[in-house]
Amino acid sequence: MMHPADLPETVSVFPLPGALLLPRSRLPLHIFEPRYLQMLDDALKTKERLIAMVQPNPSLNDEKKLHRIGCAGRVTQFSETEDGRYLITLTGVSRFRIKSELDGFTPYRRCEVSWEGFDRDLGKSEKDERFDRTRFLTLLERFFDSRQLSTDWDSLKDADDELLVNSLSMLMDFDPEDKQALLEAPCLRTRRETLVTLIEFAMRGGSNEETLQ
Repeated sequence: MMHPADLPETVSVFPLPGALLLPRSRLPLHIFEPRYLQMLDDALKTKERLIAMVQPNPSLNDEKKLHRIGCAGRVTQFSETEDGRYLITLTGVSRFRIKSELDGFTPYRRCEVSWEGFDRDLGKSEKDERFDRTRFLTLLERFFDSRQLSTDWDSLKDADDELLVNSLSMLMDFDPEDKQALLEAPCLRTRRETLVTLIEFAMRGGSNEETLQ
């Protein structure tokens, strides 16, 4: 487990719409662009081995603008293909807030960041004391049925609160702005409530009809 003192003031940034990384969760990535291959090579030379996932912010009408909050992950698995591509896994370490983007000589983007306000990310797995798992799984089953999706229900039932909520938040096909809302949720309970709202909204076909509680 990393400690606040281990976290660098600058991070390499991988801007990818719709890609969500959360603390203590794992995100598989396929790296093939030359600038990101160099980013990975450079990250592997550091003791932290961190790569920061940040979504572009289309609301600012500039494709280069980024959301202010992202999540850094440690490269915990990687393999190289015969044609020079990498298959890697990032394990989420902590969220951060971008202070400024740095000019430099690297082909990839780098930012100065603040880790303040995200101390919870470096601790133990979160619990959600108000989590009604039976009701949640019933809703999820209805959603999967409506989309003709399948899953390993035994694994979902056995997963702890954080693993269940965070894995679904990362894997489900929500819009980038919805993914950002899940990332910025201050605690597991808020993320679970946001996830339920998004699932219910999707089941209504995107209408704004009031949800029954």
